[in-house]
Amino acid sequence: MIKLHKAVTSVAAILAVSALAMTGCGRAETTPAASGAAAGFAADSVIGVALPQKTSENWVLAEKLFNDGLKTAGFKGDVQFANAGVSEQQNQISAMVAKGAKVIIVGAIDGGQLGTQLKQAKDAGATIIAYDRLLTNTPDVDYYVAYDNFKVGELQGQALLDGMKAKKPTGPYNIELFAGSPDDANAKVFFDGAMKVLQPKIDDGTLKVVSGQTSFEQAVTQGWKAENAQKRMDTLLVGSYGSAELDGVLSPNDTLARAVITSVKAAGKSVPTITGQDSEVESVKSIMAGEQYSTINKDTTALVNHAIEMAKDLQAGKSLEINDPKSYNNGVKVVPAFLLVPKIVTKANAAEEYANDKVLGPLTK
Repeated sequence: MIKLHKAVTSVAAILAVSALAMTGCGRAETTPAASGAAAGFAADSVIGVALPQKTSENWVLAEKLFNDGLKTAGFKGDVQFANAGVSEQQNQISAMVAKGAKVIIVGAIDGGQLGTQLKQAKDAGATIIAYDRLLTNTPDVDYYVAYDNFKVGELQGQALLDGMKAKKPTGPYNIELFAGSPDDANAKVFFDGAMKVLQPKIDDGTLKVVSGQTSFEQAVTQGWKAENAQKRMDTLLVGSYGSAELDGVLSPNDTLARAVITSVKAAGKSVPTITGQDSEVESVKSIMAGEQYSTINKDTTALVNHAIEMAKDLQAGKSLEINDPKSYNNGVKVVPAFLLVPKIVTKANAAEEYANDKVLGPLTK
């Protein structure tokens, strides 16, 4: 799905980034290898991977997949987590440059605060691939590989409507909205995708956000932390749901969904229809138990494998496959992207979606 997003010029502007238009999916294209790697490089070169904090299972899994996959491909992998924050990630990228990394794959904590380090990497001849989260406000990023995150939001919004309707065929429905961390460029994209589906229903009265907190800025969850979501849900329940029933909650990921469920149960209320993302083990169990309504299957293995394939193509001096060449304007340039397709998962299709997953498949039996 092709999307156009407003350019972002600062962390504050990231809060205002929105999807401007939608067009049909186009054919895959190829782009020449980035100039620094146009002639390829040694097969045993260092490939750096800078990952954010371990805030969800998919990031932990990505670390192992990158380590194993890069080794199998013959590269020297340098995979780092920045659990101490942005400054640590900045230092890690600089260290990768010093080690002579030919490709640096970046899953940013804050994609707008790495400009100095990315320029350093480009000046040293490295190719930069933004992984999962777009790198913003810099010309020094060559490619973007991710799932279609606007589509993720659309799927979440539709799942919320479907789940509530299954419980109660006619509205109106009382809902609350949660979003991810404001320093993650994807968080606004998820929210905008969901609101494309939900806003018309808010406007026509089918949905009522009882708290009145309908903007992204009001819905954010700093750091994607479960305790922040749970605290906000506690406050919303006390302030807005004394006698009112809560029918649904838009949650952008599984960790926050479980936090909301914990809050609702503690308040003695029925668990509402609630969305998620990432196919985390505990949330898949919750879905099968009939509590969390949905998650999103964004196969981390497929995403990591594609990022590694990009590195292999760069090493060989090949052109890279791009299926979205024009949607991702990072505020300075349009970054060529390869997008994978996310899948909605509910109890009804979980067994099919996870049939080949050795961890999640058995949970759906």
